[in-house]
Amino acid sequence: MRFILFLTLLGALAGFPTQALKAQQGDQQKITALMTAQTTAWNNGDINAFMQTYWHSDSLLFIGKNGVTYGWQATLDRYKKTYPDATTMGKLDFKLLEFKPLAAGIYLLIGKWHLQRTIGDLEGHFSLVLKKMKGEWKIIADHSS
Repeated sequence: MRFILFLTLLGALAGFPTQALKAQQGDQQKITALMTAQTTAWNNGDINAFMQTYWHSDSLLFIGKNGVTYGWQATLDRYKKTYPDATTMGKLDFKLLEFKPLAAGIYLLIGKWHLQRTIGDLEGHFSLVLKKMKGEWKIIADHSS
């Protein structure tokens, strides 16, 4: 009887890493889909849709070359001021380099961004902190340079 209990427990523990890995892969796929949605919105010239991937909160942080922007609305306003038309927006491409789970429901995403533009290309790197809220992943902090 003890041996059967031991085998049952061992089997359950052996499956745990597999379940955790599957959960991580699912999270990474959903985050990748979020980044694809951002790219699509940007390339359609729709900054409002692009911003739907961000946490709609005064606590959102955006860090760029000019410092820190606090809050969703201020970040939206910053994007609209910096990229007022399709020419300045160009075509966006992301390369997702690393997914780092920080805690349950929180990821750090490292990547590269590239804007192809007729007025001159721009590119850099980014780090995003994403949090799962009400079943959806949202960007809660963005450091792009």
